[in-house]
Order: sequence, then structure tokens, then C-alpha cells
Amino acid sequence: MSDHRPAPVVLVGVDFGLPHFDAELEELGLLAQTAGLHPVARITCKRKAPDAALFVGSGKADEIRALAQMHGAVEVLFDQALSPAQQRNLERHMELPVYDRTFLILEIFAQRARSHEGKLQVELARLHYLSTRLVRRWSHLERQTGGAGVRGGPGEKQIELDRRMIDEAIKRTKERLTKVKRQRSTQRRQRERRDTFNISLVGYTNDGKSTLFNALVKAKAYAADQLFATLDTTTRQLYLGEAGRTVSLSDTVGFIRDLPHGLVEAFQATLQEAVDADLLLHVVDAANPHFPEQIEQVQKVLNEIGAADIPQLLVFNKLDALESQQRPAALVDTFELDGKPVSRIFVSARESEGLDALRSQLAATLLAAHATLNKSPESDAHLDVPGY
Repeated sequence: MSDHRPAPVVLVGVDFGLPHFDAELEELGLLAQTAGLHPVARITCKRKAPDAALFVGSGKADEIRALAQMHGAVEVLFDQALSPAQQRNLERHMELPVYDRTFLILEIFAQRARSHEGKLQVELARLHYLSTRLVRRWSHLERQTGGAGVRGGPGEKQIELDRRMIDEAIKRTKERLTKVKRQRSTQRRQRERRDTFNISLVGYTNDGKSTLFNALVKAKAYAADQLFATLDTTTRQLYLGEAGRTVSLSDTVGFIRDLPHGLVEAFQATLQEAVDADLLLHVVDAANPHFPEQIEQVQKVLNEIGAADIPQLLVFNKLDALESQQRPAALVDTFELDGKPVSRIFVSARESEGLDALRSQLAATLLAAHATLNKSPESDAHLDVPGY
């Protein structure tokens, strides 16, 4: 990243006729800004299938290059994942660095991870990404300045050396990560022995999970109006007066559409809190017009990590951002999730509205869970979330 002014970039999106195409490239723009870049122009086009060599046609690549020159952009960002060959060909064609959504997300993760484990997770994902992209680049061009990545034009021997170093680094990082995972599972077992009821907050990125977490436990997890503000799982104790018990509450990394597969794998441990939860608080940005698609994306990731069957309570947040005519008639109702009615509660974490009702709902869920467990100690009890 540039040390001074944000690097100007051109955003590119290709519509292959799939549902939910982001025609305004709004999310890519937010990602770019979160990574410290400055989108100066956006361009979209329609194609039936990606061009094997350039992802877009050569005419469109010329157009993107002209647009970048006109706006003084120093790099080009694609909203889809590019193959190493496509990326290389585009860079040669445009004489500019070209990056894809995967690299951008990795870059943000690298900037944001704070815990030892988070940093290792990101490092592993970045190393895997880089290992497929060790090629001779910029052999005939001076390196551009102020962009997102670091690149040179190494010779073939240098590439071999780099590849060996990356393989070694992957091996070392995996070993260190295994050690950290063991420590985390020990902490989890201790919690289980203490008979702790575990609640995890899950949801699309930037939906206000960390603000809600802070409001509930009065902690200070990092909460910013940016994508991926939280990358590490933060766990705190939450006392529920109506149940007369304490529960364990974890804030987890936000989900996003097209999260690169390598990242889903790399963040498995970070998302492990969600897999081990007794209840998921699925936080939704009620003010975002795309919330149904975001719910769908979260459900998809929960499925991938083996957390699809954990009972959920839907928390529609950002009530304060809704126009008065959009406000719901009732702050507690049910919502159909994957064909099942699930309890839904509207809150404003920022204004502390609806939090008492949320605490009451959590207390009722906790008491119902204990009643079920006491009735049948052997059963792997399905929690009776009111409305679930």
C-alpha cells in the first residue's frame, strides 16, 4: 500500500448473468477503500463466459487501459477471481498491475489481523495465493509505485528460490498454526467442562456485530464502519439476570460473498467458535437493501463449516438507520430462514434500543436449553429457541 495518498484504482466487474451481480461495484469499492485504495473509475461489461486469456475481451481490456490512463490509476481491480495466467496476460496488455477480489481481501485481512492466530491464518492464505503466482512479471517495465502489492521482475533462478522459500514458509506456518489450534481447543474444553453455554455472533461483514457485542458485554472489540473490521474471535462472559446465569459470547469474523475458498479454509479455526456454539446470534443489517442475499451468503458459509444445524436467533440490527415508515410494527416476530420459522428481534446496537428484549430472549433460550438437557442428559439436545 502507498504510505501517503491512497493509490488511485480502476474497478472492473464482469456480469456473467449470475444472480446478485453488483452492477454498481459498491462492495468492491468498499473493499478497496478499506484496503486504503481510492477508486477513481468503475467499468462493467457482460459476457457469456470468461475469456481464457484475458478474462475480458481484448477490446474491453484496451478500454480499461485507456480509462486507467485517463484517470491516472496505478492499478486495476477485478471483482472476480482471476487465474494466474489471466492476471499475467492482463498486466502485459495494460502495462499496469492487475489484482482480483481474492488478493484484495487477503490484503485487508493482512492489515487487520491482530491476534497471533489471526496473523498466522492470513499468512498461510497469502502464501498459498502467492505460490500459484510466481512468474516473471515486469521484465520489460519499471515497477509501478504506490500500489497494493510488492512485485519485481525476477529471473527464473530467483523464481525457483522464491518457490522453495514459500514452500518452507507454508510448512512452518502450518506447524505454528497447529500448535495455536491445540491451545484454542484446550481453552474450549475448559469452557465445556465449566458447563458454559456458548453463543456466537455471526453475520455478513459490516452488519454491526462488534457494536452489538460491545453493547451487550460493555467490552471494546474493534468496531468500525468498514468491511472486515473484526478478524479475530473475541470471547467475553455475559451475565443474563433473568436466567441467573453467565453465558460465553463470541464475536466472529464477518462473512462475505465469494469469500476465496482458501480463506474459508484458513479461517476455519477463527470460525470454530461458531461451529462449537450452542446458539448463533445471526446479525443482519436491517437497513441494507441487499440483506436477503447477505443472509443467504452467511447460511452458505455456515453450511461449509458444519454449523448449519445450530439453532439461530436472528438479530436485525441498525434499527436507527431505518426511515420511520420502514420501522417494523413489532420488534419481535418470526422470519423464515431456509424454510423454517426463526425468532427475529429488531435492535439498534448503537442506540441500545431493543437490547433488553434481546437479553430476555437469550435468557429464555438458556432456560429452555437447560430444561431440555435436564430431561434428557444423554441426548445431543436440539435447543428450543422460542420460534426456532
